[in-house]
Amino acid sequence: MFDYYRNFAWPVVRLLDPETAHTLAVRALKSGVVPPSCRFDDAALRTTVWGREFPNPVGLAAGFDKNAEIPDAMLAQGFGFTEIGTVTPRSQPGNARPRMFRLVEDRALVNRMGFNNEGLDAVATRLQARPRRGIVGANLGKNKDTEDAAADYETGAARLAPLSDYLVINVSSPNTPGLRALQGRDQLAALVTRTRAALDGAVPQGTRPPLLLKIAPDLAWEDLDDIAAVALAGMLDGLIVSNTTIARPKWLRSPHARETGGLSGAPLFEPSTAMLRRMYELTDGKLPLVGAGGIGSGSEAYAKIRAGASLVQFYSAMVYEGPGLVGRINRELCGLLKRDGFTAIAQAVGADHRHEAA
Repeated sequence: MFDYYRNFAWPVVRLLDPETAHTLAVRALKSGVVPPSCRFDDAALRTTVWGREFPNPVGLAAGFDKNAEIPDAMLAQGFGFTEIGTVTPRSQPGNARPRMFRLVEDRALVNRMGFNNEGLDAVATRLQARPRRGIVGANLGKNKDTEDAAADYETGAARLAPLSDYLVINVSSPNTPGLRALQGRDQLAALVTRTRAALDGAVPQGTRPPLLLKIAPDLAWEDLDDIAAVALAGMLDGLIVSNTTIARPKWLRSPHARETGGLSGAPLFEPSTAMLRRMYELTDGKLPLVGAGGIGSGSEAYAKIRAGASLVQFYSAMVYEGPGLVGRINRELCGLLKRDGFTAIAQAVGADHRHEAA
């Protein structure tokens, strides 16, 4: 599947507008035209996080399946879990097109989608109709015109808690005005407190899905201290590190590099991994972290895990390599684990920190 996409599908896909190509890909997966990939399964890849058993630690990041149209199709491609959204309480069209750009020379994307999605009603209906097998998380956002941001996260959490295996508070997208300001300590604590209360009230005691926060890679180091403090206060069950960046490395070659929006893909790997490593130190390894940003190979997934990630996610690399990439990543990851004497993912989490301490 990987070679087929790279050699035959990609030359056609690259001729299409990126958003059009994405829409067609979702339709193809939804209709069953795209067959399941050849899965790579190995006991070393299985891991348990938040009491949930993951067949492998490699997940699909939010943004690809915004409206919960294809979670099971993506699990069938070999992902250990998938994350739908970002979903807002009310449907919204997002920003004006064009709003997605391929940086082919840099193996990257820039998007300024603006949380375009069909809203909670449509997403909840689809999640309710699917059989509950495989791990599917939901990424929550706020509507652009909502003044009380916490109210939108409360609404999303209450509605999707019974239908999701975990929930993510997304306050780190650069494409909704004022959203990233919610990552400040006082605002974040208030937001998380209200969202968690709504979550607790939506499901029977003992069945509450984990609540995660997705953070931006552009935060100052001192901001990470505040986020770690909020997380360790018992308000959060995990962190996703990180979202897209507004930074533009000077070495980017693509003519689209200066487009407004969030940059994802290969250029994000180093800064997001550095932030992941720092967040693991600040939380003293007590909080499960999900490493996202720039993963396109098994070695990059492994670097995130050794830096402190219990799970990893990717999306942008799939644009260039196709859905079969997940199988290759898992195969390479398994080989690296065994090379270093690990028999399980959990043994490798944070291994670089233990090595430095020694």
